[in-house]
Amino acid sequence: MTDAVTAKGPEAHTIYQIPLDQRHGRARDLFTVWFGSNIMMLTIITGALATTVFGLPFWPAMLSAVLGNMIGGLFMALHAAQGPQLGVPQMVQTRGQFGSMGAMAVICLVVVMYVGFFASNLVLGGQSLHTVATFLPEKACVILLGLVSLIATIYGHDLIHAYTKLMTVVSGIALALCFVWILCVNGVSSETLSHGTFTISGFLGGLSTAALWQIAYAPYVSDYSRYLPPGTGNRQAFMASYWGCVLGSLFPMILGALLGVIAGGGDVVATLTTQVGPLALFIIPVLSLGIASTNAMNLYCGALSAITVVQTIIPSWKATHVGRAGTAIVLAGLSLLIALGAEANFMEEYTNFILLLLYVMVPWTAINLADFYLIRHGEYDVASFFRADGGIYGRYCWPALIAYVFGILIQIPFVSNGLYTGPVATMLGGADISWIVGLIFVTVFYVWMMRNERHTQPVMGSAD
Repeated sequence: MTDAVTAKGPEAHTIYQIPLDQRHGRARDLFTVWFGSNIMMLTIITGALATTVFGLPFWPAMLSAVLGNMIGGLFMALHAAQGPQLGVPQMVQTRGQFGSMGAMAVICLVVVMYVGFFASNLVLGGQSLHTVATFLPEKACVILLGLVSLIATIYGHDLIHAYTKLMTVVSGIALALCFVWILCVNGVSSETLSHGTFTISGFLGGLSTAALWQIAYAPYVSDYSRYLPPGTGNRQAFMASYWGCVLGSLFPMILGALLGVIAGGGDVVATLTTQVGPLALFIIPVLSLGIASTNAMNLYCGALSAITVVQTIIPSWKATHVGRAGTAIVLAGLSLLIALGAEANFMEEYTNFILLLLYVMVPWTAINLADFYLIRHGEYDVASFFRADGGIYGRYCWPALIAYVFGILIQIPFVSNGLYTGPVATMLGGADISWIVGLIFVTVFYVWMMRNERHTQPVMGSAD
């Protein structure tokens, strides 16, 4: 099943397979979509956790960011090859592992995650923008960023790609200016860089934070590669996505770690504004608008995932661009209500809740990648994704569902965040390595569960 041929203008495709005659772009386009979308204030704040929350000196904090992004980026980028080969959104492809109904729980969790990230990003972006645009109320800044994100989402895939290409240049310049001004104009003493205490738990905490940042993108990586021609090489798609996301995240996180030691426990955004002096009038709005590009991606994929949920319940419904735009408006409105009505402590608790959702994404990404690369070797019957009975994949795939529950349970002792700290994490001084445990054990367990399926599962071609 494919979407109809469309003319130039807002994207008409939704969750269905992109027709071959409408595939376009090159693998290198994936570099800018991930590089440009990661240079934003939230990435800087995340990098600052290594020197603030985990109390590391700058150099170990930087090393933890490098290793975390490079390790986590491997799992993120492995999803990129699925888009050109299958031509459908990431969460639709999940039906090939879990079955049509079995995939519902994961997809619903992903929608909640998107709404939560959208709301949290709006709050942070609005607060940051208000620090330099003081003539605008903070809530007006939140609404402005929300509208920019919504417009890009409604227009669709190509405008989001164009937006991130622009932000690659503009945000890249802003980021470079930050480093030049802080290091060369202001200067940072070696004493400041050494502020903090190196601990194994702190280092693992910084590494895990960076790795989970990358893994959080896994549920929608192929949404932005599904328009590429099917002949796009797996290696090309992987490398462009990997280096775009790793480098786009790493440099802002290094800046955040630097600001964390300079702030000495103070507000990181305020420290950045002070450190860059007169350049703040350019840098802060750019980094705030960078949040809008990421939020457009969150909202776009959230709309596709929500449509997937409805289509599972009502298989006869075929969503058009109107349905996609309407779904995006509803999700954006819900996120705005959360962002505008939230108290500071609520957002902190809500962010912890969203982080807990990331733990349920780890077993999903392990199952998805193991199935694609080790079990089926990229061969799927796309038409079955849209059949009411699940086609050759059925309504439920019990080995996948059992492996998924196993993955959640095995992580619990290793979890450490504001809502819960497991016994093993406590022994490790609060270091969270649950994602490492989840990825390794779920992959092995799922491949073992599916050991007979790789030989018996029929493979069929996709239908028009």
